[in-house]
Amino acid sequence: MLYLVPSPIGNLQDITLRALDVLKQVDVILAEDTRNSARLLNHFQIQKPLTPYHQHNEHKVLQHLVDQLVAGKNMAVLTDAGTPGISDPAFLLVRECIRNNVKVETLPGATAFVPALVNSGLPINRFCFEGFLPLKKGRQTLLKKLATEERTMVFYESPMRLVKTLEELQTYFGPDRQAAVSRELTKLFEETKRGTLAELAQYFGTKPVKGEIVLVVEGTTA
Repeated sequence: MLYLVPSPIGNLQDITLRALDVLKQVDVILAEDTRNSARLLNHFQIQKPLTPYHQHNEHKVLQHLVDQLVAGKNMAVLTDAGTPGISDPAFLLVRECIRNNVKVETLPGATAFVPALVNSGLPINRFCFEGFLPLKKGRQTLLKKLATEERTMVFYESPMRLVKTLEELQTYFGPDRQAAVSRELTKLFEETKRGTLAELAQYFGTKPVKGEIVLVVEGTTA
């Protein structure tokens, strides 16, 4: 069986009791970064073999992992923060498990975009999750398309690109579109800043930006 196990996005106490039980019971843990996963496991006194599983090797190790799962091994996927498959590796392995009749179980738990969305103050009855915007190819085309999106939009962004993205969104969405930026969720310096795209670009353009970023943008009302 394959388990997808959400890990805390900051505060280690956000891991579930069920997640800890699964991590104690599986034969091996597939870790996006074995160092980060080791720190988490050590904190909860869990000793299990760790195997690297990340975006740079997921194609290469895919068949080997499926063969082991078909043979009866129990594995857990553990990404650095949040739920595996949400802008992190997992999709390819899940798809192959389904094709090979390997049972897949996804545990509920931490993911960054849900608290950021709820905390934004923007409508959440309908929303779309876009993850990270393309860095180059297709970026402008996607932004033009999203400019007419009526649902609230959720993006992940790096601190280095946040201001640039806010400025680009102003170009395509207009400077007065409402938005919210959440960073360092569940951590000591957690911050949520709300305002127009223009106000947010100005605010974050005058200070160093650190931490994981979730950007929530109002849909068009036109």
